[in-house]
Amino acid sequence: MLTTNSPLHPAWVALGAMTVIFHIGLIFYGLTPALVSRPIHMALILPWILIFAASTPLQRISGWVLTLLGVAACGYIAFNSTSLANQYGFIYGDTQMIIGVFLIFLALEMARRAIGWPLPCVALLALAYAVFGDHMPGQFGHPGLPMQSFVGTLTIAEGGLWGKLTGVSVGVVAVFVIFGAVLNAGEAGRGFMNMASAFAGRLTGGAAKVSVISSALMGSISGSASANVASTGAITIPTMRRLGYPKSLAGAVEAVASSGGQIMPPLMGAGAFVMVELTGTPYTQIMAAATLPALLYFFTVWMGINAYATRHDLRPIAASEQPTRKEVVVTSLFFAVPFAILLERIFVGGYTPQYAASIAVLAGVLLLLFDVTLTFSFRQFWGRLGEAVVTAGKQIAMIGAIIICASLVIGVLSLTGLGVKITSGILSLSGEMLWPALLLTALACLVLGMEVPTTAAYVICVSVAGPALIALGLEPLLAHLFVFWFALLSTITPPVCGGVFIAAGMVEENWLKVALKAMALGIGLYVIPLAMVANPDIIGLATAPLSAGLYTLKVAVGLSAISYGVIARRAFWLRTLLVIAGLLVIFWV
Repeated sequence: MLTTNSPLHPAWVALGAMTVIFHIGLIFYGLTPALVSRPIHMALILPWILIFAASTPLQRISGWVLTLLGVAACGYIAFNSTSLANQYGFIYGDTQMIIGVFLIFLALEMARRAIGWPLPCVALLALAYAVFGDHMPGQFGHPGLPMQSFVGTLTIAEGGLWGKLTGVSVGVVAVFVIFGAVLNAGEAGRGFMNMASAFAGRLTGGAAKVSVISSALMGSISGSASANVASTGAITIPTMRRLGYPKSLAGAVEAVASSGGQIMPPLMGAGAFVMVELTGTPYTQIMAAATLPALLYFFTVWMGINAYATRHDLRPIAASEQPTRKEVVVTSLFFAVPFAILLERIFVGGYTPQYAASIAVLAGVLLLLFDVTLTFSFRQFWGRLGEAVVTAGKQIAMIGAIIICASLVIGVLSLTGLGVKITSGILSLSGEMLWPALLLTALACLVLGMEVPTTAAYVICVSVAGPALIALGLEPLLAHLFVFWFALLSTITPPVCGGVFIAAGMVEENWLKVALKAMALGIGLYVIPLAMVANPDIIGLATAPLSAGLYTLKVAVGLSAISYGVIARRAFWLRTLLVIAGLLVIFWV
């Protein structure tokens, strides 16, 4: 029985292995009906959220009850998928109604236990609007929905819990999460740190720049700002403090660098795969479009560190503390080989991203047999493999809980037409002008992003604001990237800034001091989305690489001026001129 929270308890290792085998198996098995694979996906993530993460006896008991009932409800959907598909989202009988209402409640409770109240509250408001919106006067009311049709569409058809977003979680996100878990269980993390140290350790601000590079590399597979801060920060923050960096700066560097992992291909915190489904754009094109803006972000952080070097003595890492060339080469293989296989299978082999990732997972598993000295050890292998499957199970569950709850909101928007009404409101408030609409959208993303995770904030915001931006002339992919970037602002922007809170705790500094420096270092996060709109060629790396490179260079010059203007030790008038010059270069030259 799953009576312990010990991560490597055999029961959790077995459940993690089952979760991994199921999601990778779907890739090779072929087409599986949505009403079979998606309920099984939910059934597999229930124990991780409701039992594994339980912190009190009451939570554990209620978690067991809800898990058993939830598995039974999901099993009912999966085993009766053919007959339910023929009901076209209309519920027959009290039993189906009870199961449907319970599944909605379970989705809300999973999200609440996983990430707290904000996202379930948004979903509850949406559900309340669907039920009572026919009593609202004016254009925001709706004609009303029969309860059998409303609950049925959300729970026994592919319009709510089992919709396209959940399909993305099942079919694509899960395998990349497994890929990241396998790499993290081995020596890839040390490889990231060693490569970063070899590349930037001897430079001014070397410890901070090592944090930037290692967090970019680690974030490209973890996709989580919080996980990135906790993993790379455990090494980089003490190093920066030992070299005399101010506490607030050390925390800010790690928070800002780690936040960039969610905009760094190939994973992008699951956002890339959701974007594929919502825009219909191939994954390879989204990766290409997202690459240059992500590099601009890390370049801006790099320049910000140089600017802080005019205020503080940001010493490099001593040569004695840096890895040898042999150690760099050997440890780099632990991430370079799986990454090379992933990219070769996608871009050369022409396979789907999920198939390519599954092959890269296999390579990563084989590398778990070796340590940094290339010593072969079966005993070590089984421990690492157990850690990998447990980590994969937990992370798949966390993302799945968020996406399933967000799917309720998307289902309500579709059923009630609320998304169209909000789009009309944005167009009206902005006077049908693009830049005011962009600012309204950015504000909505910032507010919502402070309450819910980045991917959920992006999904909800783009569902209501995306059509308005597209109607005002933005290309669909550009509109989605704009919204996704601004949904990320909450990681470093007060009052709710998760990455900053974790980094401030690790460095033992007032979180507001860390946040202010993080906002200065991460100023690219505020400017680059607007720069993409003003210079849309930046996202055209796949179609017009020369033009994309030139516009990226132009924006890089502007961002450098802005960073130095905001941060560097200069006369106020000179700093102001630098900021103005940077903005002019980006938006008007």
